Amino acid sequence: MYKLDLPVDLKEAALLERRRNAELQRQDRVFNSKARTIGVDKQALDVQVHDKNIQKEIENKRDEAYASQMKQHDSIVCLLDKRQQEDIKNLNRAIDEFRLGLQKKENRREFDLYDPQALKKDLPARLYDEDPRCSVSGMQKLMGEDLNHRNRKKDQQEQLREWSLQQQQEWANALEDQKLSESLYDKMRIELDQKAMELQKMEESARKAICMHTKNFNKAQAAENSKRKELEKNLEIEDNFAEINNLVKGDLLSENPDQASSVFGPHRVVPDRWKGMTPQQVQEIQNIQQQQIQEHLRIKEEERQKAAEWDRQRVQAAREMTLVERQQKRQERELRKAQDHINQQLAQANKAQKIYLDKEVFLNNPTVQYFEQFNTSSR
Repeated sequence: MYKLDLPVDLKEAALLERRRNAELQRQDRVFNSKARTIGVDKQALDVQVHDKNIQKEIENKRDEAYASQMKQHDSIVCLLDKRQQEDIKNLNRAIDEFRLGLQKKENRREFDLYDPQALKKDLPARLYDEDPRCSVSGMQKLMGEDLNHRNRKKDQQEQLREWSLQQQQEWANALEDQKLSESLYDKMRIELDQKAMELQKMEESARKAICMHTKNFNKAQAAENSKRKELEKNLEIEDNFAEINNLVKGDLLSENPDQASSVFGPHRVVPDRWKGMTPQQVQEIQNIQQQQIQEHLRIKEEERQKAAEWDRQRVQAAREMTLVERQQKRQERELRKAQDHINQQLAQANKAQKIYLDKEVFLNNPTVQYFEQFNTSSR
């Protein structure tokens, strides 16, 4: 089975339109309070499964069509590649034949420079009577001589005849080869054209089959859509009657206070059905508010008492620290006085010891002893 090929922009537009329609249908099912049900909507699930199966079948057919088309393209590419390779091979063969037949190395201008038979083909000392190489001192030419006039003329005629025959033969061979290559090329072109026509016919038949299948599928889908729309219309009519009945006999218009109770607990209500609080609920809320006010005042009083106690303890601690500092300063002053008295006593003792030592040193000096003896003797 095949699917009709569409341009890329039409395919993308169709895909976006299909997604948009699916999203609108889903939103209609979800947000429509008439059609919304609690639990699983088996009919919607069956429709989704059916749609997915149809989409999967369409994708499989499209993949098969793409695969067949790729095979056809691959075969055409192979044929064209083969034709190109054969053309290149024939062209290379013709070039090689032309080089072997008409571009021989003997016909090159510089062949005389590397000719292995150069010595054999070298000119003799004298070719003809008017040879400019025949000087007077060379003694190669004498007055009245014409040695090879006839032979030269005969050889020239024979050479011209051979050249003409050779050229005619080469042209005939070249024409025959060209005709053969052209005939082979024409045969190959005819075969390839026939194969291309067969492939084109196959492609046309495949496209016709794809168009027919697409047409049948569109008809079936249109019939299915019409049936589904008719079913949806009937369901909408039934839902409208049911909604009218529910509105007339329901709790919304009768303002039943029980309708505000939520299924998630007695402490929760449905906002769009709530008609206000009862006097008992209002009194209960006021009592709770009074209890909260009393509790708040009690907490404030406790915090005030704690702050006063902290202030008293802080003042007491500051007083104790002041007394301790005063006691430490008093002890430092007494310690400093005792230290000063001890230092004074030590200074006096050091001074007396120094005086004593100086006196001993003076008395023990020989000069002093001599003067004392002198004073004693003079007396």
